[in-house]
Amino acid sequence: MAKKKEVNNESIQELSHNVGSYQVLIKPIITEKSYSLFQNRKYSFEVGKASNKQEIAKAVELLYNVKVSQVRVINIKPRNVFVRGKKGKTSSYKKAIVSLQEGYSITI
Repeated sequence: MAKKKEVNNESIQELSHNVGSYQVLIKPIITEKSYSLFQNRKYSFEVGKASNKQEIAKAVELLYNVKVSQVRVINIKPRNVFVRGKKGKTSSYKKAIVSLQEGYSITI
């Protein structure tokens, strides 16, 4: 259950001044593996390539009203694929696994 949190204007302005919380978190990643991490209060997000751990933690705290305990970041490299007989590559992206403090959860 998500607890309510006071959000001060300084943290919102600071975050929006840097990148903006909607540009930091692009979308949640929901796969079988990431879904199994929900039990351990770990959530996966695709994030902007220029964002760092502190910006990701602030964005999650502001958008979902939770407390973040840890952020791990992974750069996913492009993979070679064949589409209709032609070579191509998937796009690369940055993925963040966010751990929440006890008593907090996100409904996705």
